[in-house]
Amino acid sequence: MCMHTHSKVPTRARDLFQLFLFLFTLQMRAINSHSFFSRLVHKSIITTLFVSYFLSFLIYMKPEEKEKLITHHNRHQMAGIDENAAAEDSGDFDFLIVSHENGGVLDLFKFLAFNNPESGAKFLKSFRGGGGGAVVQYAGEDVFFGDGDHRWVIVVSIIVRKIIKVVGKPMEWFGYVVEFFLNLLSLNGNFLGLLSNFLHGKVVMPKRGSDTFISAIGHLDGRIDLFKIESPSIEINQNEVEIMTGNRALMDLCMMASKLSYENANVVKNIVDLHWKMHFVDFYNCWNDYQKERSTQVFIMCDKPTDANFIVISFRGTEPFDADDWITDFDYSWYEIPKLGKVHMGFLEALGLGNRLNASTFQVHLQSRKVKPSNLNGGDSSKSHLSSPTVGSSQSSDSETEEEEALVPVMGGEMTAYYAVKSKLKELLKENKNAKFIVTGHSLGGALAILFPTVLVLHGEEKMMERFLGVYTFGQPRIGNGELGKYMEAHLEKPEPKYFRMVYCNDLVPRLPYDDKTFLYKHFGVCIYYNSLYIERKVEEEPNRNYFGWRYLIPEHLNSVWELVRSFVTGYVYGSEYRESWESFMLRVVGLAIPGLSDHSPVDYVNSIRLGRRRSVEMASF
Repeated sequence: MCMHTHSKVPTRARDLFQLFLFLFTLQMRAINSHSFFSRLVHKSIITTLFVSYFLSFLIYMKPEEKEKLITHHNRHQMAGIDENAAAEDSGDFDFLIVSHENGGVLDLFKFLAFNNPESGAKFLKSFRGGGGGAVVQYAGEDVFFGDGDHRWVIVVSIIVRKIIKVVGKPMEWFGYVVEFFLNLLSLNGNFLGLLSNFLHGKVVMPKRGSDTFISAIGHLDGRIDLFKIESPSIEINQNEVEIMTGNRALMDLCMMASKLSYENANVVKNIVDLHWKMHFVDFYNCWNDYQKERSTQVFIMCDKPTDANFIVISFRGTEPFDADDWITDFDYSWYEIPKLGKVHMGFLEALGLGNRLNASTFQVHLQSRKVKPSNLNGGDSSKSHLSSPTVGSSQSSDSETEEEEALVPVMGGEMTAYYAVKSKLKELLKENKNAKFIVTGHSLGGALAILFPTVLVLHGEEKMMERFLGVYTFGQPRIGNGELGKYMEAHLEKPEPKYFRMVYCNDLVPRLPYDDKTFLYKHFGVCIYYNSLYIERKVEEEPNRNYFGWRYLIPEHLNSVWELVRSFVTGYVYGSEYRESWESFMLRVVGLAIPGLSDHSPVDYVNSIRLGRRRSVEMASF
């Protein structure tokens, strides 16, 4: 009997995993189907699969468990409200937390099939503020979005994040091995050089954190030189609109800085100072209190050491082997700020502006303009610092710095990204009277790049925003709802646009989180879209805005075949600097199965800027 039981467990686990992958594919294709019949067929298939697995699961359940499950599905009201959770006082701020860490398969099924409140409460927690005592409760139809379809999207999101969480450690270990192997090859002259060095006992071993250790992103695209046609220097008295839309060298500088942010501090300093002939200011390795680790990286540079014209702030994006980064991208939790709108909770946490385990911390950071130094989560505030030890950071302090600039809160005894960057930026703007600042980032870094000035506006930093030149993001996910977009457009598009969002072809990440009647996440700003021929055009929204749709299925995969073929000839057509690495070629092969993943590579974003040409019909309006 025991042998029989053990043989069933791995089989069911395997079948469940395969079912989840199949459900994910089918449901994503169905979400944005324009045909009611198509949606109906898809959901019928998915429901049949889920029910079939559920019935097979029941066969092996004990009678008492079976009876308990059948009783549960008829409950439509929660037995009560957790009074301890209700003690979280978030004032007038509302939030929704979609958790993947609680509940199991049966809870997912009961929530999906029956909208069971007890099961839903394991995955969803909402807070409704507003005066006389708010309550944390299950996010049912009345609290969430008022549409039953939201459960499908929630379940898919939870399943994907659970899978990523399960493979998180192996993915991290695999990433360490891959990066070590790539650096071992590059330091020894690739395969033949490594073999020769091995035979002669001269193998050069990679050292993580050194100025020769390059990230996986850096191996995908090894280019480090800036665009050579124009100088990236900016005269601030020029027309700012021409700077942002016409200076392709500035666009290239922002993309290269976004790509460079994936490297360690020594590599960043080496490239900025020696190759770009600019001035490296500092590299910050900042605390994410929810993840309990320093998982947010950002560096700051200027065009010259003194009397700088511009300051660049570059946030690191989603690292390919970091499960927490990918979980954040697929997270739909939000925090609503009065008059501002709903903001992605995971991105707020990455900037160090709160922790969902203590939601009142969001209010502290997002409502108060000035906050005295304090440990918001019980650590020792005396241990606070701007970052982990970095190369080239300035140790000098200005005795004339205003007291408010020194009032920097900490979380868990650690300095967080928003306050570290804001503090240093104020210092730099004071030292360089003519300088303006630019914020940039790729992927998750792009989300943090636009969120940074958003919070500056929220905090009423008018003087800093007067020195704000613009934001460039590349492959950036959505950060909030339409209300947030309207609020920020009033500050970023007048008198002229200052926020430019680059999207290459079928890149998956800019299509997350979903922009539909369920989640209502919206992009804003100027979208500059490049197709696979590197033709540039200004659009309100990238085509296929949620990525999944039947009419895009075949074109996406055909396009990935074309991109694979193109990778062989680009270097011959445009020159050696456009010749793709074998690592990039391997990613193109993966793209045959998941087109949106390979299109997220920095390779195509750099090529788009350098090779991109505008549609003639668009030039006048752009």
